[in-house]
Amino acid sequence: MRVFVVYCHPSKKSFTHDIKQEFLKGLNDSNHEFIVSDLYEMNFNEVISENEYEREAYYKTEIPVADDVIEEQRKIQESDAIVFIYPVFWTEAPAKLVGWFDRIWTSGFAYNPNPKMKILKKALFIVSAGKTMESLEETGESSAMRIVMLGDRIRDRAIEKEMIIFDGTTHWDEEQRKERMAEHLNTAYKLGLNF
Repeated sequence: MRVFVVYCHPSKKSFTHDIKQEFLKGLNDSNHEFIVSDLYEMNFNEVISENEYEREAYYKTEIPVADDVIEEQRKIQESDAIVFIYPVFWTEAPAKLVGWFDRIWTSGFAYNPNPKMKILKKALFIVSAGKTMESLEETGESSAMRIVMLGDRIRDRAIEKEMIIFDGTTHWDEEQRKERMAEHLNTAYKLGLNF
C-alpha cells in the first residue's frame, strides 16, 4: 500500500515526532511505500489567499489552484491511504494543519462541483494529547475532534477512517507520562506494521 503521511508539529524534540518515527518504522518494516509531508519542515503556507477564498467561496473554478496545493493533491491521488500525525492544540489540530485542509480541499477536487479526489482505502488520525482520555471524554473534546476530522474533513473521502488518541502525555505528571509514552510508541510502531 502507498501511504501519504501528513505530519504537523513544530519541534523535532517532541513526543509527536517520536510517534511519527515509530509509525514510519512500522510502515517500512511491513514494506509499505510512503511519502511524508512535514508541514513545518516544508514551510507549508497555511494561510488562504484572497484569490483562494474567491475560488472556494464562490466556486470560481476558473481561478487557478496554487502549485503547492496541486503538489499535495497529487500526493493524495497517488496514494491508497492518508495518515495525519499531530498534537492537540486547544481541542484542534495545529493551525498549519487546519490551513492545509483549507487550501488542499479545493472545490472541484475534494467537493463540488464534480470532485476529482479519489476515495482512499483508509484515513487514519494519530493524535497526541496532554490530557487523559477520561478527561477528553468527560468534556466531549474527543468526540468533537472525531466529528471535525472524521465526519467533516474526511466524510466519505475514505472507506475506513479512524482516530487514535495517544493521551496523558503532559509534563505535569512525569511518571504517568513516561509510562504512557512507552506504551504509545509501541502502539505507533504496531499501527504502521499492521497498516
